[in-house]
Amino acid sequence: MAASTQQCPECAGQVRTEDSETVCADCGLVVTADHIDHGPEWRSFEGEQSTRERTGAPLTRSRHDRGLSTDIGHSSRLKGRKRRQVARMRRQHNRAQISSKRERNQVYGFGEIRRLVSALDLPDDIRERACVLFESAQSADLLRGRSLEGFAAAAVYAVCRTADLSRTLTEVVGPARADRDELKCAYDALNRDLGLPTGPIDPAEYVPRFASELDLSQAVERRAAELVQVAHDRGVVTGRDPAGVAAGCLYTAAREADRDLTQAAAAAVAGVTPVTLRGTYQELNEE
Repeated sequence: MAASTQQCPECAGQVRTEDSETVCADCGLVVTADHIDHGPEWRSFEGEQSTRERTGAPLTRSRHDRGLSTDIGHSSRLKGRKRRQVARMRRQHNRAQISSKRERNQVYGFGEIRRLVSALDLPDDIRERACVLFESAQSADLLRGRSLEGFAAAAVYAVCRTADLSRTLTEVVGPARADRDELKCAYDALNRDLGLPTGPIDPAEYVPRFASELDLSQAVERRAAELVQVAHDRGVVTGRDPAGVAAGCLYTAAREADRDLTQAAAAAVAGVTPVTLRGTYQELNEE
């Protein structure tokens, strides 16, 4: 029995700890009982090759099984018959993880989404939300007769739109395994049948990123943002590609600051043609 510096909450008397109970010596109140050790039940020694963690990867919506499946690993210690037996077990285990065509499509679609998100350097929450959107499209039977690659790319593009991330259609099509028409067809189906909360893109969202890629100064970037507002006031933005309007405003601001920026370079960053850029430039210089 050991004395403790803790006092009894009832009589402020002295408490003593014995085994797993802490009891007041004056009034007999059991202050605490059954202490729980939240630490591991094993001992770790220096130089051990394997970890003894009991937890695995966190749950994720970017896997068809939410990341709950198990894998049969590889070991160089197995030889001969045992090695072949484990290889057969691994093969059968991998086949059993996908039980239907729906799951097979999810595995392929989610894998394509993860690849696109990585190629576009997007955050993890965009990947998770894009996979949820792909699954919603599958539940609504929108994938029938359409390209899986197109829907994967459209899901990434749609989530970027709803999350106010400035990614152009051309940027998403670049690393995708779908062409522009497949992506647009899938995006139209998602927007029409699922009612995505997407509004028109503000060209001002593209200005900072395009200015950084063109190595323009902050003064030019600020002037371009002002020109975007001017374009809104004059109705120049209506019916035009937002990326092209942003590139046109940056080109106009660079010309005003006597910066050496060609129309071709500004248009290439925005993924538009120089003709599209010149339309915005001429509209801004009419007055």
